[in-house]
Amino acid sequence: MNYNEVMAQARGNMGKCKACPVCNGIACRNTVPGPGAKGVGDTAIRNYEMWQRIRVNMDTLCPCGDADTSYTLFGRSFAAPIFAGPVGAVTMHYSDLYNDQSYNAALVSGCAEAGIAAFTGDGLDANVMVQATKAIGQVGGMGVPTVKPWNLELIREKMALVKESGAFAVAMDVDAAGLPFLRGMNPPAGSKTVEQLREIKQIAGLPFIVKGIMTVQGAMKSLEAGADAILVSNHGGRVLDGCPATAEVLPEIVAAVDGRVPVLVDGGIRSGTDVFRALALGAQAVVIARPFVCAVYGGGAEGAKVYADKLRAELADTMQMCGVHKLSEIDRSCVRL
Repeated sequence: MNYNEVMAQARGNMGKCKACPVCNGIACRNTVPGPGAKGVGDTAIRNYEMWQRIRVNMDTLCPCGDADTSYTLFGRSFAAPIFAGPVGAVTMHYSDLYNDQSYNAALVSGCAEAGIAAFTGDGLDANVMVQATKAIGQVGGMGVPTVKPWNLELIREKMALVKESGAFAVAMDVDAAGLPFLRGMNPPAGSKTVEQLREIKQIAGLPFIVKGIMTVQGAMKSLEAGADAILVSNHGGRVLDGCPATAEVLPEIVAAVDGRVPVLVDGGIRSGTDVFRALALGAQAVVIARPFVCAVYGGGAEGAKVYADKLRAELADTMQMCGVHKLSEIDRSCVRL
């Protein structure tokens, strides 16, 4: 399959999602359950639009040569600085062609075949984490289980599964703190203090990624808690209207972190050129979620691989057209704000 075939197959398979040619949040705004956002959905739309305002600087007066897109995180090597993002409740938000277990299995295997890793989702159904970690174990730990900010008792149970999987890292999406099913839990779940996050990091016993950081203060709290990496994210713009786009806050967070841990970013990144833009603003890697849903619904594991390969090829092409041949050469001079 090629990418156009994957997208053609996805259309009609995805419930409220129209598998738009560009996933920019406009057609699905205010559709929850569904692929969109609560409220008017302006944050999801802004995520995409702000990347498009950053222009790349073409420069072909440079030595000839291939672009090296390879990337290493926590000692693990990848074909590109690109990860698939965690998605949950796919049956409710999209269609019953997949459930969370079968979706994660297809996503993890397809991404691993493409030489990248997938962040997997979590949910109220305990079997979601069981099957996600099983899928990661089957590809030699090439995945990042993402644990919701449950209460500590449930987090311990989830982290035990993560360790058994051999995953090279684990994440917690603290930007999910306001989801209704977390608010209603007993003992309480949701927002975490620095002390609680530090304890969770110790329970994890793996490189720990804090997902959902949108301010310098949040980044500093994550470092204080011992985070091994930070993922700048507003949950795809789905949980709070009026947020800035991730592209807007990324540079100040990168500056504040000052190289102490890797900074990743998600939100509205749709192409290899967008990946290049994010790297030029200081991110070390990117995470892309909803377009991978379309890829899986359109072609299963093969669809995920096709989309990952497309992103890597676009990144390599942009690098060559902008006169850089290694990721380390991409900096602010490569873009025009």
